[in-house]
Amino acid sequence: MMPPLGILFPKDLNEALNALALNQENVHIIAGGTDVIPGLNQESNRFKNTRLLIDINKMPEVKGINVGTEKISIGAAETFSDILQNEVVQKKLPLLWKSAGTIGSVQIRNRATLAGNFVNNAPCADSVPVLLVYNATVEIESLSSKREIFLNDFLSAPYKTKLNKDEIVTRINIPIPSKKFTGDFYKLGRRRAVAISRITLAMLISLNDNMIDEIRIASGAVTPIGTRFFDLEKFAKGKKIEDQFLKELSKMLGEQIIQVTGLRWSSEYKLPVVQQMFYQLLKGIERGSL
Repeated sequence: MMPPLGILFPKDLNEALNALALNQENVHIIAGGTDVIPGLNQESNRFKNTRLLIDINKMPEVKGINVGTEKISIGAAETFSDILQNEVVQKKLPLLWKSAGTIGSVQIRNRATLAGNFVNNAPCADSVPVLLVYNATVEIESLSSKREIFLNDFLSAPYKTKLNKDEIVTRINIPIPSKKFTGDFYKLGRRRAVAISRITLAMLISLNDNMIDEIRIASGAVTPIGTRFFDLEKFAKGKKIEDQFLKELSKMLGEQIIQVTGLRWSSEYKLPVVQQMFYQLLKGIERGSL
């Protein structure tokens, strides 16, 4: 049962930050509410002391998709439906556009926001691997400061981030990849829609004469938090795209996942799936490059 709650609807960021500064111990920020509201109803420990909600959904500072020459800046309260309807995102950030379409149902995508998908750092957040390979950064504001950090640094542990109690995530900034990059996103759930992710993979790759000039690899759900595999990326740089190497790289991905997570009850079925799907993503790139 949901506890008695107060709720504020600030008209702008300054009003929200002032309210947050006065109520840091018992407050939660909401935009779509698709995580907080079910959590309150289920009496989740993450929300057990919540007494006040601050709804930022109408604040202009956290809305809008702004397209620049080098980056796309997405407001924290932009929904996944907003992202799916944006033709520039579809063209310039196709992995984000694809992952947005896998989240929940139409009704959920109409409410759920991009920042809301990662700000609680749930392992199954579908957008996180994609944002990681796009080198996304997060803009964060408090009454006294404004900072911008890489999402990879923002995510610290399951359900924990570097967000301080007096801060609000305002925007997500994504550098526009050069035309030389191609890639893909893969999600496995227990059913085709309205399913929590069991495995997610995102990959961007740049080839030069059939050699790997740069590759970016990230996973979700199969690791405790969304994870970039920087060591594997470094190993692959300069290698030729050929079948035997792709098999070796896929095997190494499984080994690195074990290093991150340790052996779990689910490892027996998840690791072969991850390795096979990564191999298939790579093979798709290989076929396109020949």
